[in-house]
Amino acid sequence: MGKLAVRALRAVLAVVLVGTVFVQALMVWVLVSGNDPEDGSLPLTPLRVIVVLGMVSAQVALVCVWRLVAMVRRGTVFSHTAFRYVDGVIGAIVAAALLWFAVTVLNAPGQREDPGVTVIMGGLGLAILGVALIVLVLRMLLAQAVARDVEATRMRAELDEVI
Repeated sequence: MGKLAVRALRAVLAVVLVGTVFVQALMVWVLVSGNDPEDGSLPLTPLRVIVVLGMVSAQVALVCVWRLVAMVRRGTVFSHTAFRYVDGVIGAIVAAALLWFAVTVLNAPGQREDPGVTVIMGGLGLAILGVALIVLVLRMLLAQAVARDVEATRMRAELDEVI
């Protein structure tokens, strides 16, 4: 992975992380202070809590990706340490999907005349879970690569003993 790509990715990750922390702080302030400027028909407090939790899951994924990029840059990504971060990304995606299903449930009563919106939102939740499954498959590929790397190291050691 080139230096330019690493710097660009880290810049994007940093901007998104700072942005989510800023929005989280504002939303938590609205929740704690009780100064709700909106009087909407949806239950805004539960939605705000879900959004704050969703941003936490995004932040967990961002930090894990940051750590994986650092491992790629150092050439240590093919190790057992990487699994912790990949599992963190998978967990964050599953949490985001569950939170999206919660938003769908909160939104459903307002969609009685047009239940298609609720069905579409449920489909989006399944798509988010599908992303978690894709990352799980990539984790399995990483496990195979780590196993092959361990095997190659063992074979090199045996060859060094013979020579």
